[in-house]
Amino acid sequence: MVEYEESGSQTVKAQLKLRELILSGALPAGERIAELTLVELLGVSRTPIRAALIRLEQEGLLDALPHGGFAVRTFSEAEVSDAIELRGTVEGLAARLAAERGAAPALLAQGQLCLDEIDRVLSEPALTDESFSAYVVLNQKFHTVLAELSGSPVLVRELERLISQPFASPSGFVGVQSNTPQARDMLIVAQHQHRQVLTAIAQREGARAESLMLEHSRLAQTNLRQAMRSPHDFAMPGVQLIRKRA
Repeated sequence: MVEYEESGSQTVKAQLKLRELILSGALPAGERIAELTLVELLGVSRTPIRAALIRLEQEGLLDALPHGGFAVRTFSEAEVSDAIELRGTVEGLAARLAAERGAAPALLAQGQLCLDEIDRVLSEPALTDESFSAYVVLNQKFHTVLAELSGSPVLVRELERLISQPFASPSGFVGVQSNTPQARDMLIVAQHQHRQVLTAIAQREGARAESLMLEHSRLAQTNLRQAMRSPHDFAMPGVQLIRKRA
């Protein structure tokens, strides 16, 4: 039992480090990943390395090669845009169902508390690295609560699957804003949309709640286009894996 737990821990460690290497560009896209090199680099055996590679392939960061092994995957701008659009559509459905079915008061209160915490973060005149990181965590938390408000385990599972895909999470392109003068203004717009959708759910306005979440996803589309115009201007992990539209 202890041996199994240690193996699992080593796999998680390898998975996290490999993800970091992929998103930083340390592992070149398209090239076959040498397991022995990773063993030396990460200081773990081949068994957890292989398990970590399989998990990252399931996440969508790696491609399984025809004759065995894995390579870092690249993504077209259209693929990323479609993933964002799909998340917005499913979140819109979650918001509509929450409004139409009647959301649990405890979850509405939880969502409200989360937004109050975001307000406190955005009350600062300028974003620090710490406050920006706090926003990312709270933003993810709010979107998780939104899914739960739907009362649909099917939608909760589907959204969990969607946001685990590269660049599809609610904060996937928030990092594009972090080093720009407009950063705080953009996040305030997003926060306004958060509050509007929570109000629409509480007031049982299903169509409005759905429309607001679709509009909310457009911010991520805007950030994607901005990142593709000037990818070297942003310290956004993984942006080098996205192929710009021809």
